[in-house]
Amino acid sequence: MSLSISGKTAIVTGAAHGIGLAIARHFVDRGANVMFADIDESRLKDEFADTDTSEGPVRTFAGDLCQKLNVANLLSATIDAFDRVDILVNTNRCFTPCDPLDPDQTVLDDMLQQNMKSSLRISQLTAKRMIAQAEKDGRTEGEIGSIINISTLASTRSQPETLAYSIACAAQEQAVRGLAVALAPHRIRVNGVSFASVMSRSLQDALKENAEWREEIIEGTPLGRIAAPNELAETVQFLASSGASFTTGQIIRIDGGRGLLDAVQVPVF
Repeated sequence: MSLSISGKTAIVTGAAHGIGLAIARHFVDRGANVMFADIDESRLKDEFADTDTSEGPVRTFAGDLCQKLNVANLLSATIDAFDRVDILVNTNRCFTPCDPLDPDQTVLDDMLQQNMKSSLRISQLTAKRMIAQAEKDGRTEGEIGSIINISTLASTRSQPETLAYSIACAAQEQAVRGLAVALAPHRIRVNGVSFASVMSRSLQDALKENAEWREEIIEGTPLGRIAAPNELAETVQFLASSGASFTTGQIIRIDGGRGLLDAVQVPVF
């Protein structure tokens, strides 16, 4: 079984912080060309202040991927830099608590736009590019691309303050399954990774305000700790590689066993 992604080109969204950054750097370390995409331009500049991003395996793109033009520009920048795209990893997401009894749907609309619609749009456009590449290359057999979405355990949990976020995460996971079926005839695989108890940027920020949550998470996680972002990267690499050539439409849970118990009242970010 080959887990190699060497020589492939990947777009990783949400790649300036936490989980997205860890995955993107892991891919570069494994020999892939990677476009680091994020809305946070200053963070991207700081992260690569000592790196020449005009050549080599690393490029950066700053823009709000909820805007259709930015999605098109991201794809164009990737093709200009690397001439193709083989892997898309959507880690771009955000969390906003909400009042579940508030009839104002602004938070829900924002969560759906940020966490599901934007990743769906970029997945659709990237898939079209992958199909066009295969036609141009005359590739009639074998896999031509892999798309991986990052979600959370919130998709299956019902905590009042995370209602909008949970709906958006569940919608994102359903998008994985729907796209997997739609793109299977085109030889593009679509999968997801659902996490909990991972030290994402959102969790870091939350622990600054609620230090007691750390112990609650650890006690409610059978493996007894909070995972580091790079622990998701190996699973994402597997899904992107030929080692997962017969895997599509799956949501793989990386949560240290928390979902088996989940007596924890701490929201999953």
